[in-house]
Amino acid sequence: MIRVERVGPLATIQDLGRPGWFDSGVGRAGAADRASLRLANRLVGNSEGLAAIEVLLGGLQLLAERHLTVAVTGAAAPATIDGRPVGAASVLEIDEGQRLRLGFATTGLRCYVAVRGGIDVAPVLGSRSRDTLSGIGPEPLRSGDVLPVGKPPREHPIVDVAPVAAPAAGLLTVRAVRGPRADWFADAGALFDGDWAVSSDTDRVGARLDRRTGPALDRATSGELPTEGMALGSIQVPPSGQPVVFLADHPITGGYPVVAVVVDADVDLVAQARPGQPMRFRPC
Repeated sequence: MIRVERVGPLATIQDLGRPGWFDSGVGRAGAADRASLRLANRLVGNSEGLAAIEVLLGGLQLLAERHLTVAVTGAAAPATIDGRPVGAASVLEIDEGQRLRLGFATTGLRCYVAVRGGIDVAPVLGSRSRDTLSGIGPEPLRSGDVLPVGKPPREHPIVDVAPVAAPAAGLLTVRAVRGPRADWFADAGALFDGDWAVSSDTDRVGARLDRRTGPALDRATSGELPTEGMALGSIQVPPSGQPVVFLADHPITGGYPVVAVVVDADVDLVAQARPGQPMRFRPC
């Protein structure tokens, strides 16, 4: 068991989501940075899709109520066990009564804490993920919560650390494919001219962007679209002209035109982008 003693801005349980429910109006949700979740699980010997803790910025403190094997990946948040600094993306052994604490990240936005056996809360529609838009799945973590841990795998890799770089702090280059509603804009190529900056209005639903340099993204029509399906990574543009890159908890339908879609491999980069961080789109 794991006892939650302190929570920062937000901490939720996440796995790789609940596919297959779009026809019932339920999105996939799951980890915002899927690569970091997968890595954390692999480090502790889990299958990639087991549930872990997604931590916004840091500030989480956990008490081990039995011996645990854990890994922390994602944003560059300093981690300690009973005050002793430990490495990122490394395998950590925590004895009963010891505390794992995450400071606040210097780069990146989201950390992932995986434990061997996975966080074994009750699944909802086949997933243990919290969907912050619909309210489906386990509640966000609070101080005093006790989290069950599943049965550890019988075999696991012998590894100490994964040589991965922390999320970048500077200009982020993100690949995107034009369309499907590029023709609704006077110049859809304006998305790729100049730089954008991640707005403070950013969450698990999507990352809103402010124009930093370059031309405005103006519409060619004043009409509105019928509601249509929205994919992960869609760059939707409301009348304000501020694009929103849809992330894990995005709505499954929308009525604003989508000027482009971020390639799947780069959605994780957007999920780690901090407010104020510059971003540039590259056509793909």
